[in-house]
Amino acid sequence: MDAITLLKADHRTVEELFGRYEKTGERAYAAKRRLVDRMIKELSIHSAIEEQIFYPAVKHVLQETEDQVLESLEEHHLVKYMLAELERMDPKDERLDAKVTVLMENVRHHVKEEEDEMFPTVRDAVTAASLKELGERMQEAKRTVPSRPHPHAPDEPPGNVIVGAGAMLVDSAKDAASALVRRMAG
Repeated sequence: MDAITLLKADHRTVEELFGRYEKTGERAYAAKRRLVDRMIKELSIHSAIEEQIFYPAVKHVLQETEDQVLESLEEHHLVKYMLAELERMDPKDERLDAKVTVLMENVRHHVKEEEDEMFPTVRDAVTAASLKELGERMQEAKRTVPSRPHPHAPDEPPGNVIVGAGAMLVDSAKDAASALVRRMAG
């Protein structure tokens, strides 16, 4: 799968989670928690592969995307802070729905810019073979990047790659502990 197709598929996955969240009932706390946790994971992995692989490649090959990449990094930065806050929030918190709404607005804006502006520019300028190779690297990286938000971590290479490896190990341990607690409670 090529890089742009992969990123668009991620966008559809997140949009589907947003749609499911928007349909949850006011008191569907367990469903909201599960959906928010999935959003956190999907958006964390997606932003990591963009920051570690896609953006550096695009910025290196196409100087005209540099401003778009920098804006995208700033949008990711804000989303990571929201995700970190959502990760700690109780699903019964009166501000949860408002925070998820703001998250969805920000992510939808980001996706629209990428898909309407950046991706067409990249597709026109980069060979299909290069996009396929990039997509394969990104797909492989999904297994080794952080699955939780780290808003204070570097967002550009080499810092994000180095810190990301350690963050992924911590995230994996947290994910395993959370799964164990859910099984014991459930």
